[in-house]
Order: sequence, then C-alpha cells, then structure tokens
Amino acid sequence: MHSNDILRILGRALVAGLTLATLGRSRAALADETCQSPYMAMITSQEDFVYVWTLGKQGVGDGSDKLVSIDVRPGSKTYGKVIHKVSVGGRHEAHHGGFTDDRRYFWAGGLDTSKIFIFDVYSDPARPRLHKTINDFVSKSGGVVGPHTHYALPGRMLIAALSNDKDRGGRTALVEYSNNGDYVATHWIPTDEKPGGAKVDKLADGYGYDVRVLPRRNVMLTSSFSGWNNYMMDFGKMLQDKEAMKRFGQTVTVWDLHARKPRKVLQVPGAPLEIRFALQPQHNYAFTTAALTSKIWLIYEDERGEWQAKEVADIGDPTKVPLPVDSSIGVDDKSLWVTTFMDGKARRFDISDPFHPKQIYEETIGSQLNMVSQSWDGKRVYFTSSLLANWDKKGEQDQQFLKAYTWDGQKLNPRFTVDFYAEALGRPHLMRFGAYALYGSGQTGAPEKTMAKKMP
Repeated sequence: MHSNDILRILGRALVAGLTLATLGRSRAALADETCQSPYMAMITSQEDFVYVWTLGKQGVGDGSDKLVSIDVRPGSKTYGKVIHKVSVGGRHEAHHGGFTDDRRYFWAGGLDTSKIFIFDVYSDPARPRLHKTINDFVSKSGGVVGPHTHYALPGRMLIAALSNDKDRGGRTALVEYSNNGDYVATHWIPTDEKPGGAKVDKLADGYGYDVRVLPRRNVMLTSSFSGWNNYMMDFGKMLQDKEAMKRFGQTVTVWDLHARKPRKVLQVPGAPLEIRFALQPQHNYAFTTAALTSKIWLIYEDERGEWQAKEVADIGDPTKVPLPVDSSIGVDDKSLWVTTFMDGKARRFDISDPFHPKQIYEETIGSQLNMVSQSWDGKRVYFTSSLLANWDKKGEQDQQFLKAYTWDGQKLNPRFTVDFYAEALGRPHLMRFGAYALYGSGQTGAPEKTMAKKMP
C-alpha cells in the first residue's frame, strides 16, 4: 500500500474517532446514521437523500431490483419525492448494502443470486449509477452464498454472508474485498468442528448475519440468522416445518478485528440480528435483538476484559413473536429504537442502564415493518417495510412504503410517506443517507450553499 494511502486511511480513522469522542461536547447538527462504520466519511449536516435498496416484484414497474433516491432536503420542491431510480435487471433478493470508507461507492447484495452491485454515488449524489457488478462472489469466496451486511473497513469492504453452496444452510463466512472490487480473503465463522482457535461457550454453529466493529478495543462482532434454504422459503410454510425452524443461528462471535481471527463464541439463542455498538468512548458494549425469542441482548466487556452475552429485556409480548428485525441506537447511548415485523411497530427503549432497558414509547407504523434509520441528532427517523420476498405479508397486509418522521423527544410526528407499490418500485428494504456536502460543491444539481465542510 502506498504511504499516501496509509496516511489517508489513518487520517479518516482519526477523524472518526475524534468525532465520536467529542460528540457529547459538539453543538453541530450531526445527520449521519448511528449504525455506520467508524471508518467512513461522515455527513455533518442535514442529509439530502435517502437511498433505498429495493426488491423488485413481478408485475410492479420493471419488476427489477433497484436503488431509489428520495429527496429529503427541507424546502426542496421535490421534498419527500422519488427523484431517481436505477435498476440492476432481474430480481436477486435485494436486501442490505453499505458505503465504502470514502463513501464514493455503495455496495448492495442479492441474497438469492449472490450478485453484488456497486453504485457510483459520488459523481452525482442525486442520481447514482451502476458502476460495476460482481458476478463471481460464490466462486471467488470459496463457496459463500448470500452477501448480506456490507461494512466499510479502511480501503476494504467486509461482507457478512448468510449461506454456502454445499448445503444452502446457515454455515457461512465473512468475505473481504478491496474498494476496487477485488477479492481479498474469506474468514469462515467458527463451528464446533473448526473453532479456529475460538473459545466456545456451548455451541459454534458457524452461522452469520451482521458485522460491526469497535476499533479501540480491537473487537469485531458477528451475529447469526439462517441459510438460503430458509430465507428463500415461504414464511408460512417455514413456520410449519419443524426441521426448518431448527435451522436458525444461536450465536454471536467475538473476533480479533485486526487479525480477523475468532476469539470467542457466545450463546445468544433465537437468531440475533442487527448489532449496534454503543457510541460513547467509555462504553464497551453492544446490543442485538433475537428475532425468534423477541429479546434484547447485551454483548459487553466485563471487568476482566472478557466479552459476555446477557439477555436484558423483552420486546413486546414474546409469546406472540412480534419478530424484531432492526434497531437503531441513540448517539448518547440512552435510547434504542427496535422495529418488529409482525405487528408493524416501532418501540423506543431507555437504555441508560444497559443491563435494564425499559420500553418508554411505541407506535404502529404499518401492517408490517422492517428497517429503521435515524439521524445522529435523533430528530429524523425513517422506516421501510419489506423483510424478504417470501416473508412479506399477503393481500392488503402487504404494504410497501418508506415513512419519514420527526422525533420531538416525546413522540413521532409524520412528515411524508412514499408508497412503493403506487410508485411502481417494488419492496423497499435498506436505507442509507446521502449528501452533496460529502463531496464539496460543484456536483451536478448541487445546491449553491452547502451546510457542511468537505470530509477528508
């Protein structure tokens, strides 16, 4: 690696670290999402766009997966409207994606075909374009299937996958690429047969889902879900299949971030999904939610420096299986949004005491609900509806939307709704924020005045 590249990466990491460390003292209106990689360039003003990675549906528009841009600039003539869309051709089970560390490119994966689509969001942030398609993810990675989380590391994209090409089950790996889209390495998640040096509390199932890092503790966490055989199955059929219901993840793995080596496998039953690290520099812990048991789990470093897992709260009534699917932590580490798919609700928890979260608010957003994204200042909250093509509800319950709210400290206040079926777009899933300010002035269609400085 060239010395200038090393300095650039170290500079970006330092900026990210200082931003988090001084967050409590800063009076700037920070707008970026709270779940992003600390290595990424940060939006320090009002976000201009919400990019939505959208699953196509046969008979709806062109039927293809697509990246949709929605204008969220206050005062804009197209505020709350779709201003651009770029289709990738075909349906690939569009699910998750993420930016490179310099935020110039957005990577998005298909859980069914295992194709990865790289979009240029730098040349014209309002109108992303398809830059490159990776068609050989499975063969290059050594049999990994279902690229899920795309997470920025310095000069790298780390992809947490869901399955494999041998049995289409849940055993899988982390796959590392360069920002240019070149394959680098595969890191298999530990199993009982191949623990890879990790200490195993009880079971190492080898399942994967999300990945998040805490650089100052040299820690990386991965969670676990289920393989292709399950996530591509009809939801109702799967619920009646006793063998299928046994094929869900039960673990969170603690890794050595820099070495990419597993340290410990923690027992977190019930398919732990999104991982959300606390953001304040004195807090060495993260939260995850277990989909099948409707529990909040705390993953924390104890006084001996050992990482542990503890069940700390219920989400709604677990006997009714509300199915928690996403979460978003407040920048002060005092609040946590949790969305539940089956009842379409957003719940807000007070997590000031991380060992004893308490629900303080709930709101029904729609008949079904999946993703939540909030701004750093906590004042704007966005929700989308789609989970998986074969898991979404049927008939009138199949609502597909992006809904925007403001949070006034007491309740959610509706701002706008985009009906993705009415707009002939498909099923909206992952959201990510975009802004002209990240790339300086002079971009096509950029406003004359920008609210934030150019990031390094």
